[in-house]
This record gives sequence, structure tokens and C-alpha cells, in this order.
Amino acid sequence: MKKITLLAAVLLLAACGKNTDKIGEADTVFHLLGKNDRIEIEAFDDPDVKGVACYLSYAKKGGLKETVNLEEDTSYFSVSCVQTAPTIEYNEQTVAKPSKVFKRSASFAFKTMQIIRYYDSKRHTFSYMVYSDRVIEGSPKNSISAISCHSGVPADARLLENRPNAKIVGSCVVEGAAA
Repeated sequence: MKKITLLAAVLLLAACGKNTDKIGEADTVFHLLGKNDRIEIEAFDDPDVKGVACYLSYAKKGGLKETVNLEEDTSYFSVSCVQTAPTIEYNEQTVAKPSKVFKRSASFAFKTMQIIRYYDSKRHTFSYMVYSDRVIEGSPKNSISAISCHSGVPADARLLENRPNAKIVGSCVVEGAAA
């Protein structure tokens, strides 16, 4: 029963972070057997903030250990998030609390890489932090990216039609906002 529970947990972690698009990779260390060590780049859309995508680069170990899924990736990564639409749209109540927008296993078990989104309501800015954790000890290595509603072209006021609980803040349409 314990093996089934452990297997289910590993498969669940492996399934997280699958809504990404692989952008590319660069080899860093050659291995005669198995894949080379490399840096991979992936992109994903924030599920709660329409018009924002994040690009994630991370170190990936290769070799025979990767072939049999026993590698442990290092905690070297970077995140950069950008506005991908003319207008960013979100519900302020939905994004008010920090939220895990990405999670992926970084070893056979017990180590994950994740991205947490934070919302600064005073500045109407989103920050995205990537880091790794482990059951016993995580890593302080991290990277952060921020997106402000005030950095793009102002949103068109016509977007507020039939949206009584929305307001425009710079390039953002904010639902559920205090007027």
C-alpha cells in the first residue's frame, strides 16, 4: 500500500507543470550515455491573469541517472514574465492571496521547483518567484520577475461595457476592484 501511495504522489508531481510549451534548450555538459546536461526554457500562461505569460529556464541533469529517472536537478533557474496581450485582465479577489502557478518535480521524489505569484494591490503589480523546496531542506536560490499594470498602453474604456464591477488601471482591466 505504501508503494502505491508513493507512486501516486510521484505521478501527481510529474503531472504538475505540464501546461507549458517547450521553447528550447542548450547543452552544457556532454554525456556519452544518456542525454547531456542542459538548460531548458519553457513558457506558460498564468491561469488567473489573462495576458501574462512566464518564461522559465532551469538546469536539467542528464546522463544515465536521467534515463532511469533518478537524477536530481540543481536549484539553478530563472523566471521572466511578460505582458502578451494588449490588456491584462484579472479578478482582484482571485489574485489577492499568493498562488502556486507552476510546480514540477526536480528529483525522483521530495524535491520540487515551483513558481508562486504574489499581487501587490497598492501598486497593481504581480511578482512571480521561482524556487525549489525539499521535504527536509530547500534552497534559498530563487529568481523573481514583476509585471505592472502601469507599464503598457492604457486599456480601452470600451472594455468596461457590461462589466459593472470592473475598472481600468493602466493597461489592466480589474474585476472585483474597489471603485
